[in-house]
Amino acid sequence: MYNSDTPLRAELPSSQKLFKSTIFAAIAALALLVAVVLPAEYGIDPTGVGRVLRMTDMGEVKQQLASESAADSAATLAASPEIKTMGMEPANTKQMAKKAAVEVVKALEPAPVPNVQWRDEIPFTLTPGQGLEIKMKMLAGGKAQYAWVVTGGDVNFDTHGDALGKSISYEKGRSVASDAGVLEAAFTGNHGWFWRNRGKTDVQVMLRTRGDYSEIKQ
Repeated sequence: MYNSDTPLRAELPSSQKLFKSTIFAAIAALALLVAVVLPAEYGIDPTGVGRVLRMTDMGEVKQQLASESAADSAATLAASPEIKTMGMEPANTKQMAKKAAVEVVKALEPAPVPNVQWRDEIPFTLTPGQGLEIKMKMLAGGKAQYAWVVTGGDVNFDTHGDALGKSISYEKGRSVASDAGVLEAAFTGNHGWFWRNRGKTDVQVMLRTRGDYSEIKQ
């Protein structure tokens, strides 16, 4: 049986070559961190490459939504110390349906969609920096059809639910002018929306709902 020859010492890479390769790999990793990871995850773009590749905007969205979500959670815990959040993955199965439903929302202004009888219609105004939450009391598995549209600008929003010991985020968005679809309650509790106006002028929002909920309130 033939065994391959043991390589000669001269054929092996020298310590200097190995050191250079290690230094090159470290520099490449550092460049990737600064140019890609920091802009995409944290909105930090020291080189300007992330802005060119549109990754900085994505990082800024992540940081802003995370900050708003943390502030909302802190307010909820302060009001009800016994509530413990149980993180759940956002639902993605209805994304395509929601995108198609946006076209329906646009038709809601100035006139309602024909043959649609909404149970509740709630108009409200958000001043710059102001946030507002509206939720429906729903049983697990209940479904509520909704449509909301913004006049005079756009808003950041978080569609979510909570109950004693449970919480869920269904969908989040930044600089959105309208949304529509069906909210299906993952558990018995309060389910709805939080909006915040990050613009410089007042905006008007109209929320329309109908379906399986006992009441709706701010």
